[in-house]
Amino acid sequence: MSISHNTHQVKRINVELVKNSLKATGTGTKASVAAMTQLSVATCGSILNELVRSGEVLEQELEESSGGRPARQYRFNADYACVLCLMVRTEGGRHSVSYIVVNLTGDRLDEGTRDFTRIDADTVDLLIGELTLKYSNIKAAGIGIPGVAHRGVIGICDVAELAGVPLGEQLSEKYDMDIIVENDMNATVYGFYQLHNPEEDQPFAVVTFPKNHFPGAGFIVNGRMVSGITNFAGEISYLPSAYTRVEQLQRLHKQETFIPMAAQMLASVITILNPVSVAVTGELTDPSMTEELLNGCLQHIPQEHMPALLIKNNTQEEYMTGITALTLERLTYRLQLVERK
Repeated sequence: MSISHNTHQVKRINVELVKNSLKATGTGTKASVAAMTQLSVATCGSILNELVRSGEVLEQELEESSGGRPARQYRFNADYACVLCLMVRTEGGRHSVSYIVVNLTGDRLDEGTRDFTRIDADTVDLLIGELTLKYSNIKAAGIGIPGVAHRGVIGICDVAELAGVPLGEQLSEKYDMDIIVENDMNATVYGFYQLHNPEEDQPFAVVTFPKNHFPGAGFIVNGRMVSGITNFAGEISYLPSAYTRVEQLQRLHKQETFIPMAAQMLASVITILNPVSVAVTGELTDPSMTEELLNGCLQHIPQEHMPALLIKNNTQEEYMTGITALTLERLTYRLQLVERK
């Protein structure tokens, strides 16, 4: 890595540290930001001046002082930019897109749900176009889909009209902003992690059994989503089985065969991930099934390795929280240092 590139990288990290300190405290002075970030007062002052010029930070009144020169206070400008998040769904014959617009601290500015007779790339495009006209400072958009997306290109998808569409690239070029296209289960498991904060270093999974669609799963390990090299991780209907995918789907829709089929899939996830807990979701599930599913899993998994099971039908909040967090993170500079063991 060149020295100039490394210097630029360090600068971006320092800028994020300064912004995050103001997000956490509300307001701060150069000295208080320096103390919180462990950067020098001079470095913090230089960064704050740049952020004031760009509008990302706002100057406030002078700090009250009992003696000496009062210090200028600064506040993070949460409304400098905002992000748009879309949640594409097709359930029980209903096709809908829910949307939310949030500022940089996650405060909701707008939200709603639109129903459609069909959903395709134009449906998503038109909705983004409408909302970017209303909110001109949208800097990124996140789109959750019931399918697999790799580098913005949608593959397997429950919305047939979106399969094979390079949606991320098309929309990014048209609107000149960052676009992320994310699998719904990855977004949901990340939302669970954000909202319910399972033990941070412990593996965690969400497995869903939706009506009229194949089951899926999402995983968190060490606080990070596990999506695989092509984002195929979690497509559990492709696990080797005595039944074809269609036969699996049929068995999941019959009361007498749902428990053994679902328990077998859960056992596969538990065996591979060894999670501390598993959230089971989807229209085919009900909290009254918890004990039966637990007993079904115990036919395959020793008791001491069995995670806690939580059945939660409505995961819209977790889904939207996850896609929102992922989209906001796209606007930040993240350098991950991984210690090799």
